[in-house]
Amino acid sequence: MWARGLARSYNDHTTMSNETTQRKGRGLVWLLLLLAVLLIWWFWRPPAEQHTFVPGGGGATVMADEIIVDFSDADSDARVAEVGRDLGLDLKLVSSQSRDERLYKAHVAPARRDEVLAQLAKLPDVEAAEPDAMYFLIDGRDPTIATPPPPEDPSWKGYPNDPQYKFQWHLGQIGMPEAWKLADGDGVIVAVVDTGVAYENWKKFHQVPDLAQTKFVKGWNFIGDNEHADDDHGHGTHVAGTIAQSTNNGVGVAGVAPGATIMPLKVLSASGSGSVAGIADAIHYAADHGAKVINMSLGGRFGSKVLANAVKYAHDKGVTVVCAAGNDGAGRVSYPAAYPGAVAVAATQYDESTTFYSNWGKEIDVAAPGGNTQVDQNGDGMPDGVLQNTIVIGDPSKDGYFTFMGTSMASPHVAGVAALIIAQGVTDPDAVEKIMKDGARPPKSGKADSARYGAGIVDAPASIKRAHGETGALSFGLGLLLAGALAAHARRRGGIIALNPLYLAGVLVGSSGLFFLPYLSATLAHLPVLATLTQPFPSWDMTLLGVAGHGNPLFYSALAPFALLLFGYSVKPLRAPLAGFAAGVAASLVFTLVSGTTHLLWLPGFALGTLWLAGNALLAAGLAYITLRE
Repeated sequence: MWARGLARSYNDHTTMSNETTQRKGRGLVWLLLLLAVLLIWWFWRPPAEQHTFVPGGGGATVMADEIIVDFSDADSDARVAEVGRDLGLDLKLVSSQSRDERLYKAHVAPARRDEVLAQLAKLPDVEAAEPDAMYFLIDGRDPTIATPPPPEDPSWKGYPNDPQYKFQWHLGQIGMPEAWKLADGDGVIVAVVDTGVAYENWKKFHQVPDLAQTKFVKGWNFIGDNEHADDDHGHGTHVAGTIAQSTNNGVGVAGVAPGATIMPLKVLSASGSGSVAGIADAIHYAADHGAKVINMSLGGRFGSKVLANAVKYAHDKGVTVVCAAGNDGAGRVSYPAAYPGAVAVAATQYDESTTFYSNWGKEIDVAAPGGNTQVDQNGDGMPDGVLQNTIVIGDPSKDGYFTFMGTSMASPHVAGVAALIIAQGVTDPDAVEKIMKDGARPPKSGKADSARYGAGIVDAPASIKRAHGETGALSFGLGLLLAGALAAHARRRGGIIALNPLYLAGVLVGSSGLFFLPYLSATLAHLPVLATLTQPFPSWDMTLLGVAGHGNPLFYSALAPFALLLFGYSVKPLRAPLAGFAAGVAASLVFTLVSGTTHLLWLPGFALGTLWLAGNALLAAGLAYITLRE
């Protein structure tokens, strides 16, 4: 009797001890999960803003008798008319596209200008009021044009098969031969805010041959206020070519992100100048019409609050704004590159030193090839400029392959790399900038002065791998922790090691989208089916739906695991992988929430996006838990 009681007491003690051990084990898993979330947040937190905004200055390009007035977007036509009557102003929209942002211009006598601006500044619904000004192709300098390259070499058999690619040393400097095997920027819209683009055959304009396979969306001409954003200078077409020139098409040259889509926005005239009002208007247009990247190879030496507000507007809508640093060869970064929210790009030459003309300063974020047509350091018989297909300067009826130099040429290299990153599902501008900075490399000399190089020379394959592999790996690691916690809590298994392999396979697919496949075989990963599988799961909206921009809330949700469980739950062998998939998606949503890598479409503001991601992560985790319990 006593012995049985002792045995029972021992068994009870053992059971309690086992239960205590299990509770401690589950508690440890949840603690590790919390620590993982905190580490991800710390790693992906937005970088400290280093840019400063300096208003005023540089009066040589200010228009003495033109002002810009940026009203609150909520103002009515009647309110704008009332302000005009009170101040004696004939307020007109900057263009037919500027009604939504309530951006107006007005002619005012120079003697009254300061008084009128002071009165406007007192109105609570006026966000900015200032003199209009002219910005230029960086500092008003035309790019240097070198002799056109020799005839195409039919013996060239490499990849890409563009016969003049061998003269594009600048693409090699940022690692494009490897990067093209990993991504092409498909589905990402890049707005080229410039002199226009030679993208259509209309009147005296024609599409240059090497943009024939490049994708375009509707743009706007803010000089002529019409939908024909054609290039009558040559600069904008050259810039667009660097971003998304038709590549591996057996013609001419190549571009950084050949799968990207160009939005042509003409803000500069044939002389290379345009108003701040028009540039700000174009930035709003790009942000409101699906652009995920804006390239501005233009600028001025002074700041504008209206333009700064426009850059902030685009940034807050999830657009990465990339700008040329300027060609003064001085220690000051031009605007808009110096604005908060812009990625400022310095220029390098073939030997990877920064060029004689490139501006420098604490606002520089990264460097990229801008070229130097005064030297031939690689000895290929061509001046070391940036080579692209564009129209003959000022003559849209003719075109050729020309080498330009300038920070104007460096900026589109970075804009193209930004498109490659965004194509991996990372859409938040701060996250895109952080990936480019973290992936940047020092020059060959090993000396990377941050004032001249920023974080270093942009490295396309390193950036893609960080966007694709690193985020996938972190998401998968978080998925493993969450899957283990759910399984332990559901009393299905005792620990992560003992989990069903099919369950873990589901976690892998749901959390990371098979992030590791591109690096097992870049050639195989380039095939259509595998190219889809090697994208993080929430990025499939681009492949399957063709949505203009990542971050579709339908994909960043519990919809996919719910639909799969709805149809597959009755098949018992499928429950383990489907439960794992639900846990993986939950982890992916948590990762997206804490890392801030993705800007969700149609959910403005931080609160709505946060609630959506958190709610759907809980729902996906709940689906996994219920399936495990059953």
